[in-house]
Amino acid sequence: MDMLRLRLLKEMKMNNISVIGASGHAKVIIDLIEELGGTVENVYDQDINKKEIINYKIVHNFDNLPKQSVVAIGNNFIRKKIADENSLNLPALVHPKSFISKYAKLDKGTVVMAGVSVNADSSIGNHCILNTNCSIDHDCKIADFVHISPNVALAGNVEIGECTHIGIGACVIQGISIGKNCVIGAGAVIIKDIPDGSTVVGNPGKIIKRINR
Repeated sequence: MDMLRLRLLKEMKMNNISVIGASGHAKVIIDLIEELGGTVENVYDQDINKKEIINYKIVHNFDNLPKQSVVAIGNNFIRKKIADENSLNLPALVHPKSFISKYAKLDKGTVVMAGVSVNADSSIGNHCILNTNCSIDHDCKIADFVHISPNVALAGNVEIGECTHIGIGACVIQGISIGKNCVIGAGAVIIKDIPDGSTVVGNPGKIIKRINR
């Protein structure tokens, strides 16, 4: 087990972690915290119809959310709004069955699921999701609030802008830059730079929509 994971594990054993959001992604986050030997203090969700998730009672009051909370919401823009409004300060949560290079950097609030690889000199921003079995090669730069879906493969020197979502199974060749607020469709193959606000599908990837957020 690398030094980064040992440090994070030690920190989480000392602190109860709260989870914001109570849908499917929250189940994975709860499981991750428990795998690391941490404990879940509370689960928060504003949907009053949700009462319980994996044996945890759900709290509906969002006043004074704990700083040691992880936002377990897949939507990048909602996750950003909650994180920005509450100044959350939880270190990255890293699954024990992932591989993170000792030369990589993970910022606060990011979650790393089982089977993920992050190679040397890659940097991952705040409150990102690196989902199951995705691969981040050397020298990649992932901005804040990005969601990398399961089985995505990023080759070396790829850059991804804030709040972009890379869909399940997508592939990005080396040296590509993808802008902020983009959606890369499932299985897309990206061989050209993608501007901000683009929705891209297909092999090779083609822009089908542009938006300004």
